Order: sequence, then structure tokens, then C-alpha cells
Amino acid sequence: MPPSHPRSRSATARRPAIAATLVLELLLVALGFGVAQRVEVGGDAPPTPVANRLGPDFVDIRSVPSGPAAPATAPGAATGTFTWDCGRNENGHRNTANIVMAPGFPGQPHHVHDYVGNVSTAVNSTPRTLAAAATTCPNGDRSTYFWPVLRTVATDGAGATGEATGHPGHEGEIQVPVEVALTFTGNPRGNVVAMPQQLAGTVGDAVAVTNGGANAAATWTCASTPERRTTRYPACPAGDRVLRVYDFPSCWDGRRTDSESHRSHLVFPTGEGACPHGTFPVPRLRMTLAYDLPPGVRFQIDAFDGQRNSPLTDHAFFVNLMPEPLMAKVVTCLNSGQTCREG
Repeated sequence: MPPSHPRSRSATARRPAIAATLVLELLLVALGFGVAQRVEVGGDAPPTPVANRLGPDFVDIRSVPSGPAAPATAPGAATGTFTWDCGRNENGHRNTANIVMAPGFPGQPHHVHDYVGNVSTAVNSTPRTLAAAATTCPNGDRSTYFWPVLRTVATDGAGATGEATGHPGHEGEIQVPVEVALTFTGNPRGNVVAMPQQLAGTVGDAVAVTNGGANAAATWTCASTPERRTTRYPACPAGDRVLRVYDFPSCWDGRRTDSESHRSHLVFPTGEGACPHGTFPVPRLRMTLAYDLPPGVRFQIDAFDGQRNSPLTDHAFFVNLMPEPLMAKVVTCLNSGQTCREG
């Protein structure tokens, strides 16, 4: 057998040393990774995003994309706006009634509504009692506007103040909006006609979680980013306000002030802003509620059992009781393209 080449013997001798070196390097890398992991888990790691700490119903508003642009406006369309003030329920007018969906029924004790406008709205309200009542609106608008209250809650499900209401999942301190903005807009395809007295409007679905979500219209955002809209509770930056936005339907069938579904008599326009055949554009109500809530505090709306206090179930109602001369002023303002403000 021929003798081994010296270089081959040297390479063979080095292999164990190289293998040992590789094992040592891998061990050091693993130890270093472990140290890095411990540092990351410790105080030097970036904090967990607020929305993640609050739960799956919350989303960081900065991660929400901007919504679609408004539809194009046709020549001669009603481009005006009419804004008026009815307060923000500083007088604490609240109850469990719903005179649109279930007139005469007291409602469930854990589903409370906030009101502005007509101060008499209650379970036994009738058109006659509403028409004769006082209002929080300085311009004389006797309409009633209402929505489910919003509460701050602790992460363990108890009230944020530590107080329990006796209705698990419905605890927490009721938050009064810092602002309630009421604005009528026109229609991008043409002029609007007056709303009739007693016209009822519904937006959203209180049972959207179990009802399939077809009528859901929840819109949540923050004051600094109104173009970013979501169906989840928004985690807003420090110092920002949480907004709930309700854009009501505005295409009236010209005959009824209510319907069995409480929806088919007043429907939404198409994406281009046109009203469906056989309906007429009326002033479109946008109601915006603003809340000052500290960052990192959980909040939720009152909801029916089985709806998980989901933000998707947000909803609101109105019953039009504007005096006819005031409604005529609204229509003139919108159709002439003016920017009007009262109260």
C-alpha cells in the first residue's frame, strides 16, 4: 500500500478540532440567543400594543386603512350642510325603551339608551306626547335621537370603578359624550325633499353578531383620523377622542313613516349616492358622538345577551319631530349649497 500523503494526514488530524470549534460556536450562539430572549421579555422590550392588551374587539386606529372617497357630485345637486346643537345628554336622560323597534315595551335592564332632543321619550311615549314635550335643542327641534350607552370596563369584566351592576358583561361606568354633533347633508345626485313628521330612522343592528351582520353599520374612528373607519373599538393615540359615527338612510318611499322591518320605508342610497327607484332623497342625518377616554382603558357599548358587547352591534335611531318651518329651512339650505349652523 502506498504511503499516505503528509497533507492528507494533516487534514484528517484537523477535522476533530474543526468539529469541536463548530460545536462551541453553535453553543455560544444558542446561549446568546437565550440571553437576547431574556432581555426581550424583560423591561428593555418594546411594549405590547395597547389594542392587543385590550382584546380582540379592539384595533389600533393607525393600522386601519382610509375609507373610500365620497361619490362624485352631479351639477345642481344638494351640496349644503345643516348643523345644529341638541346638547350631549348632560341631563342624564336614559332608559331601556325603544319607541321605534318596540313601542310600549320596557326593554331589557342591561340595554340602556342615551337621548338628546325630546326630553319626554320613554316607554309610554306617543306621537301626541312627544309633539307636546320640551327639547334640548335650542332651535325647537322636538325630534328624539338615541343610541346605546358606552361604558368603561376593567379587563376582568368588572366595572372600571370596581362596581358591578348585577348583569355580567354589562358592567361599568356610563360615559357621557363630550360632544354630540348633528348634521344634515344633501344628496350628490339631486335635490332633497322634506322629511315628514314622525319619520323613523334606523341605522345598524343591535343583534348583528347572531343575525348575520347584513344590517350592521357600526362605524368607529378617532377624531384625528376620521378617514380611518372600522367596525371594531378603536385604540386612539393619547389625547385623541373616540368617535362613533351614524350615517342614517336617506331614501324615503314617499308613503310611510315606519314599516314592519323599521327599515324598508327609509333605505340607503347606492354607492354613487343615487336613491333606488321609487324612493326620494331626504336630508341625510349624520350623528357623531365624541368621547374622552384615557389610553389603555377598555370600553364597550350596552348590548343584548348573546351579542358579546360587540362593537359591530352599534346602532342608533331617530324620530323626526322637527317643526315644518324648521325642516323647510333645512331643505332650502341643503338644496342651495349653503353651510348652515344653529344653536
